[in-house]
Amino acid sequence: MMKQVPVRDMSIGSGELVLIAGPCVIESRDHTRLMAESLAEIASRTGVPLIFKASFDKANRSSIDSYRGPGLEKGLEILAEVKEGLGLPVITDIHESCQAAAAASVVDVIQIPAFLCRQTDILVAAGETGLPVNIKKGQFMAPWDMIHAVKKVESTGNTKVMLTERGTSFGYNNLVCDLRNLGLLKSLGVPVVLDVTHSLQLPGGKGNSSGGMREFVPPLARAGVAFGVDALFMEVHDDPEHALSDGPNSLPLDALEPLLRQLCKIQEAVR
Repeated sequence: MMKQVPVRDMSIGSGELVLIAGPCVIESRDHTRLMAESLAEIASRTGVPLIFKASFDKANRSSIDSYRGPGLEKGLEILAEVKEGLGLPVITDIHESCQAAAAASVVDVIQIPAFLCRQTDILVAAGETGLPVNIKKGQFMAPWDMIHAVKKVESTGNTKVMLTERGTSFGYNNLVCDLRNLGLLKSLGVPVVLDVTHSLQLPGGKGNSSGGMREFVPPLARAGVAFGVDALFMEVHDDPEHALSDGPNSLPLDALEPLLRQLCKIQEAVR
């Protein structure tokens, strides 16, 4: 039997599609507020529950010269303003176990990056916060092996765990999204999220940064909803061409609402 993961007044895994969306990284206080307000309005109009996402630090950027974010303290302060000012639940990723407690004092969900999904200390630290934990499947991982990551979190007594499919390495500078993984991850008994935009990343594809194929966001999102995912994760930006991180695979903000309306119809049809 699949668990449900409560986040505020929503329950991921209950059959209601949830959207996790926002910019890849916190670019500034004003931009984060703009994105959160815009996404909240779209979510309200479409009736899709929203969890706002943004990273305080992108610790795994391709180049030492790439923008990483405002850092833990300032980043959490900005996320707290979104949470308190707009009433939105928020999610962010941590990169070290020592960041878990600080992040948990602000966010509603702790996220574990794909590259760190085997790291026992960070998984245990996330579990010990008592918050829901979203673990991204490593690009190098078989879906059935993610049960060990789930058990590491659950060893703390925290059973509020979700798994996210975000593509699998397919040669150099490329990922492929094997939709079978959505069913295989679900068979582990936890809610499953499809990270649409990261699945379309071309890691390191631009030399000193990653490329992406954002034109495939709508069809991949439609396929995921038809398959029966519990939530969609999407990086959304008002100006992807000038985003400070992951612009090539980010969905333009003005494309989100019509896509969500399509996705709601698909979900209704396959229920």
